[in-house]
Amino acid sequence: MEIKKFLVKGMSCAACQARIEKAVSKLEGVESCSVSLLTNTMLAEGTASENQIIAAVENAGYDAVVLDESQENKVFDSAKNESTVLLKRFLFSLFFLVFLFYLNMGMMYSWPLPSMFKNHFTGACVQAVLSFIILIINKKFFTSGIKSLFHLSPNMDTLVALGSSISFIYSLVLLTLKKHEPLFFESAAMIVTLITFGKYLEAVSKGKTTDALKNLIKLSPKTAFIIKDGKEIEVPVEQIKKDDVFAVRPGETVAVDGIVIDGSSAINEASLTGESWPKEKESGDKVYAATINTNGYLKCRATQVGNQTVFSQIIKLVKDASSTKAPAAVIADRVSAFFIPFVIVISIVVFFLWFLSGHELSYAVTKAVSVLVVSCPCALGLATPVAIMVGNGVAFKNGILFKTSQSLENTGKIGVFAFDKTGTVTKGECAVVKIEAEDKIDALQFALNLEAESEHPLAKAIIRQAEKENLKVQSPDNFKSESGKGICAQKNDELLFGGSISYIKNHCPDLFIFAKHGNYIQKMADVFSNEGYTPVIFASRKNNESVLRGIFAIADEIREESAECIRQLETLDAKTVLLTGDTLKTAQAVSQRTGIKKVFAGLLPFDKEKIISQIKNDEKKLTAMVGDGINDAPSLTAADIGIAIGNGTDVALDCADVVLVKADLLKIPFAVKLSRAVLKNIRENLFWAFFYNILLIPIAAGAFHFMNLDLNPMIAAGAMSLSSFCVVMNALRLNLFKNKIKPEQNNLK
Repeated sequence: MEIKKFLVKGMSCAACQARIEKAVSKLEGVESCSVSLLTNTMLAEGTASENQIIAAVENAGYDAVVLDESQENKVFDSAKNESTVLLKRFLFSLFFLVFLFYLNMGMMYSWPLPSMFKNHFTGACVQAVLSFIILIINKKFFTSGIKSLFHLSPNMDTLVALGSSISFIYSLVLLTLKKHEPLFFESAAMIVTLITFGKYLEAVSKGKTTDALKNLIKLSPKTAFIIKDGKEIEVPVEQIKKDDVFAVRPGETVAVDGIVIDGSSAINEASLTGESWPKEKESGDKVYAATINTNGYLKCRATQVGNQTVFSQIIKLVKDASSTKAPAAVIADRVSAFFIPFVIVISIVVFFLWFLSGHELSYAVTKAVSVLVVSCPCALGLATPVAIMVGNGVAFKNGILFKTSQSLENTGKIGVFAFDKTGTVTKGECAVVKIEAEDKIDALQFALNLEAESEHPLAKAIIRQAEKENLKVQSPDNFKSESGKGICAQKNDELLFGGSISYIKNHCPDLFIFAKHGNYIQKMADVFSNEGYTPVIFASRKNNESVLRGIFAIADEIREESAECIRQLETLDAKTVLLTGDTLKTAQAVSQRTGIKKVFAGLLPFDKEKIISQIKNDEKKLTAMVGDGINDAPSLTAADIGIAIGNGTDVALDCADVVLVKADLLKIPFAVKLSRAVLKNIRENLFWAFFYNILLIPIAAGAFHFMNLDLNPMIAAGAMSLSSFCVVMNALRLNLFKNKIKPEQNNLK
């Protein structure tokens, strides 16, 4: 299904969001629709055309335009532009409001005024003019609110427009009739001024929630130097094509993904992996857009350009996650759909109750206006998206990418974590773990000489170990390899052998004739096998006499943080399972060293998928699959949450819901705790948004009048303005989130 993205204009609260989603979801061919009040964007999935979707939005009383890649980055700067406009509106309104208030208070308390204003009628006329100017400055409330009302989809602007209009028109009628009764010109002006100020604070706060993404976008390179005919030509990064050769000077940012073809340097890849320590790069190594060249001069060939670079994919993932809707938002959406019509009805009922009960008309109007103004569905609409946005920012700073809001929310609810072994719990790279020999360095030199020309993973492990000891190859002659068994070579009149125990038995049988050697070799091979290692035996034969040179234990190394990850998940009440295609002995050895409680071995990729489904049915809990995102694709998809471990190149894996950009398993318990913190924050926001309305609407309606507890429209407007601001500020507390579980030193050797 195609996902289309739109910029929606004219929204002011959660009711707008709910109505647009409802209108678009009714279209034939629309599978799902999600509107973000925070970013003013909409995602629509399905076969419906863009024109049909835009028409549905317009019929609901709003405007929409297709959002392409060139415009998308501007969306996250809209809060800054919005706050500038709102600040200007507020300052102009405040300028006239000061004169209005001084005139009103001066007439009431005989403050110094020009003589012409001391006349009640003249002073009231000036108040009407000043109030009208302020309403004109804030005309957006009226154009949006009345338009929504005519479309039978009232929103927050409708409440503000009704409240201030009723106050102004009621006062104007009294002035025309020359009635000496309380006027509400200052209330009408104060309502729109205070709410404009509140919207300004809200816009500033919303801007802070997108800081992580805006800072990420700023890292995108703007220009690059491509090499043509031996000359460096500076061009916009958009003009680089695949296979173009480009230069990266010291201190510059890599423009696109590519491969080094000349030069060497150290590249800081913190923008991708969060790891600030530079990585050495030379000919044949990959480089990625938005990483920084620290010292040397590089020539690279472009492999991925434009939106296909790893960095662009990361930005897309963060944007899409911000535009999707979390399950917790459903409650707010359901309430918002009928909340504003409910408030309007309550306001009308309140007016008639007070007026018919014998109170003055002015008091009944005050109560009705207070109810309209104090109600704030905007806080409901922001409660979830601001927490999700801030949570995504914190996650990204720590090398975690949640593809959707739902994956961010559900990660904290996972009860079972299933881990792939190779490349996930282990490094996916063989290493020499132990050497049994009288002289280990001599044994390593012997093994290096024999394995130097082999491409086998076990041979590469020996070569890497020899490099650590600074050993040099002394290549033998007549190198031969028997696939899956062993290798042999010749040095002068000495034959060299290395391989499995059966291979050594065939070529050096005399080693096993004597019980001492035979039992020792067999015993050590069994010990290493039981520990999950692969035993490799090295021997030499000269003049029909064999010599044991060493027994090597080689294994896929367990990640240093694996055991600590499992321990932390257990403290979070989560179960752990190991799924592997390796042998049961190897799997059990890994299980013992990491603390994973349950093991399934000898599995094919589709067997893992069946095991995941079985675990979900048996445990009745949300289940996550942690894998490298390649051969684990079926099980990643089958799990409730798929977690892919990447190295900066796997961030766009379609099968995963969560991506760890850096291969660090400790990010998993961090993600769980962050998810729980975000969900807690959402609940707090929703509680305060609901509690605010439950508490203040009755007070505004005059339910506690007998206790002399009342809200006038001006105080109601101030309270309404602050509610959204408080919700956003509460969400920003997530930026202070810290890992509260202290790591323990693991005992892996």
